Amino acid sequence: MSLESALTFFVAIFIFAITPGPGIFALLARALVSGARDCIALALGMTISDILYLIFACLGLAAIAKNWGEVFTVIRFAGAAYLIYLGVTMWCTPVGDGFTPQVVKRMSPAASFLQGFLISASNPKVILFYIAFLPTFMDLTVLSVQDIALAAVLTLTALMLGLMLIAGMAARARRYFRSPAAMRGLNRSAGSIMVGAGAFLAAKS
Repeated sequence: MSLESALTFFVAIFIFAITPGPGIFALLARALVSGARDCIALALGMTISDILYLIFACLGLAAIAKNWGEVFTVIRFAGAAYLIYLGVTMWCTPVGDGFTPQVVKRMSPAASFLQGFLISASNPKVILFYIAFLPTFMDLTVLSVQDIALAAVLTLTALMLGLMLIAGMAARARRYFRSPAAMRGLNRSAGSIMVGAGAFLAAKS
């Protein structure tokens, strides 16, 4: 991969990172409720899952998405149900008496990472995206280990930068919510976003 191709690849992945989808919806919901810092593990989980799909695409494993469609369908619906459950929990969570909202119990970094990983892994079309996307920037028939490693590092950097930019912007908006009524609206908005993410994921063909 040439320097020009690497830079173009980085920009394209960054744009892909901020494109609305189930992962972005989940990230927005978490950032609105818990702030940007709590989104790091969630974003990393989504990114690592994407990198695995990237590697599969590089190795020519498109058959995983095509031949194991039933397995991916089960994973997708399980992920959708989990997102909807989290959204309903957020909606029903009582608010505090002022400045700090009482929201869903804060997840450990490991649990957040797993949630992000499953959100991205439950969308088998990601691998198809990379299969269609990668030949624009590299010859997949002559890839070396170094080429794959470079693509993985660029993807990791671009995705994390894009996702955390979204999280940071959402967390800033959170500071404007102070009253219990506003917090209740915030919780319900975040819950609605999460339910919407689950519904969007379940409805994807």
